[in-house]
Amino acid sequence: MKHIIFLFFFLIISFDSFSQSVYSTDYNYQAEINVFVTKYKYSADLLVFKVKEKYQAKENSGLWYFSNITQSDKKIFFVKYDYQADLKIFFVDYKYQAGWVKNKKKYLLY
Repeated sequence: MKHIIFLFFFLIISFDSFSQSVYSTDYNYQAEINVFVTKYKYSADLLVFKVKEKYQAKENSGLWYFSNITQSDKKIFFVKYDYQADLKIFFVDYKYQAGWVKNKKKYLLY
């Protein structure tokens, strides 16, 4: 019985750790990643779709759930200019459009 309970909690923790829950900070010194929102898809590193529930944000695939600071996986700060950014994103209208355009920055969200 103890093994089943341990396995259950391990699975819950592992599924939760692969989600993309983000918190938008007010100041850049509070953030792990500086993010710039581009005007065009082709200039982005990542196409992002905002999901409504945390369970919908899966792995490192561009499905982001904006949560509070204690439940977030990553803390981000939206910068004003693209040269200040670690990551450039573009918000898409549909879930199936989300994903990485340039894989070289993928490590930032692990």
